[in-house]
Amino acid sequence: MATSTESTQQPTELRRVLGPKLLLLFIVGDILGTGVYALTGQVAAEVGGAAWLPFLIAFAVALLTALSYLELVTKYPQAAGAALYVHKAFGVHFLTFMVAFTVMCSGITSASTASRAFAANLAVGFDWEASNLEIMLIALAFMLLIAAINLRGVSEGVKTNVVLTLVELSGLLLVILVGLWAIAGGDADWGAVVAFETPDDKNVFLAVTTATSLAFFAMVGFEDAVNMAEECHEPNRIFPKIMLTGLGLTGVIYILVSICAVAIVPVGELAGNDTPLVTVVEQGAPDIPIDTILPFISMFAVANSALINMLMASRLLYGMGKQGVIPHGLAKVSKRQTPWVSIAFTTALSLGLIAYVSNASTEAVAVLGGTTSLLLLAVFAVVNTAVLVLRKDTVDHSHFRTAAPVALLGIVTCVYLVTPLSGRPGSQYEIAGILLVIGLVLSVPMYFLSRRRGERLETNPDDLPPHEIP
Repeated sequence: MATSTESTQQPTELRRVLGPKLLLLFIVGDILGTGVYALTGQVAAEVGGAAWLPFLIAFAVALLTALSYLELVTKYPQAAGAALYVHKAFGVHFLTFMVAFTVMCSGITSASTASRAFAANLAVGFDWEASNLEIMLIALAFMLLIAAINLRGVSEGVKTNVVLTLVELSGLLLVILVGLWAIAGGDADWGAVVAFETPDDKNVFLAVTTATSLAFFAMVGFEDAVNMAEECHEPNRIFPKIMLTGLGLTGVIYILVSICAVAIVPVGELAGNDTPLVTVVEQGAPDIPIDTILPFISMFAVANSALINMLMASRLLYGMGKQGVIPHGLAKVSKRQTPWVSIAFTTALSLGLIAYVSNASTEAVAVLGGTTSLLLLAVFAVVNTAVLVLRKDTVDHSHFRTAAPVALLGIVTCVYLVTPLSGRPGSQYEIAGILLVIGLVLSVPMYFLSRRRGERLETNPDDLPPHEIP
C-alpha cells in the first residue's frame, strides 16, 4: 500500500534512463542467471524429486524481504540500498560500513565467479581445450569489458542487459518447452516430482532448509535494483509493481524448470551435475543439438549476472560516498554521468578475486552460491529490522508500506537460514568469515574518518558539505 501524499522526484547527478520496461528487464535479468543454470542439480541432491519446493520457499522468503525493500526504496529513492537504510535507521558508521562491505562483497564475488564461468563456457562452446591460465586471462579480459560498458553509461549497460536477459530467458524457456514436450509424450515420471530423497544424515525438514539456503542464491538480485533508484524515472511510483512482477515471473520460471528437470531426469543423474539443464534437454529432446547451443546460452546468462552485479557494486559505493559514510572521492562522476572512481575500485577488486579463484574446485559454484546467500540473508535480516525502526521517520511524498508482521516474519526466516540450524556446510561460514575480517580491518580508517566529520546522516544527500579526499 502507499501513503496518500503526492509523489516527488529528488534531484540527482546521475542520469535517469530507467523506465518500467527497462527496470523490469533489469530485475528479471539479475535474478535469472548463474544460480538456476548451475544449482538445480545441487538442490536435487539435498531433497530428491521435490527440488521445486526449496525454490518455492526461497521465493517466499525473498518476497518478505522485497516488501521491506519496496517501502524503503520508495521512501528514500537514492542509491546505496541496504547500507543507506541501515545508516538512516541506526546511525552507526561501523554497522553501515560493514553492511555496505558485505553487499559489495556478494556482488563482486558473484561477478568474478560469473566471469570465470563465462570463460569456461566459451571454451566448451568452441570445443577448445583451454588451460587454467587461458581461462583466467579470458575472465580478466571479460571483466575489463564489463568495466568499459559500465563506464560508458548506465543506458549502455541496461541495453546490454536487455539483450543478455532475452538470451538467458530463451535458455530457460527451452528447458520448459522440452519438459512439456516430454510430459505430453508420456516420458515424464510424475511420481518423482513429489518424492523426497534426502542424505542419510538429514531428516526431511533439515534437507529442505539446507536446499532452500542454496536455492536462495538463485532468487537474489531484486535487491540490486534499489541501487539504481537515482537512475529511474519516478522510482517511488514504478518500483512496487515492477519489482513484484519481476519476482513473480522468475519464481514461476524456476519452479517450472525444477519440475521439468526432476520429471525427466532421474535424481541420481541430476545430483552433482555441473550442467543439469543440458542433461534435461538431452534426455527430453535428444535431436536438439544442445551441445552447441546451451553452452553459449549459459555464457550469456552468467555474463548478464556479472554486468548487473558490477553495476550494483559501483552504484552502492557511489551512494555511500555521496552520503559521506565512505570517502567522498568514491562519489566522483564522469562527464558521461557515471561514477568512474567507484567503477575503477570495484573492477580492481574483481580482477584480484578472479586471479584468486582461478584454482577453485569443482564445487566452487555451490560454495559461492551458498556463501553469497549467507551474506545477503544476514543483510536482509538487518534491512527488515530497519524498516520497522524507520516507521517513525516521515517523508513528504507517497511511498509503499509493508505490514509490520511481514517484516517480523522476514527477520525470523532470514536469521534462521543464516544459522547452522539450516544445515549450511562450514565452508560457507569460513569464506564469509574471511571476507568479514577484511571488512573489519578496512573499517578502522573509516571509523576515524567518520569521527572526524561526525556521524550525522542528512536526509537529503545534496545538503552534505563537500569533503576532501583523504
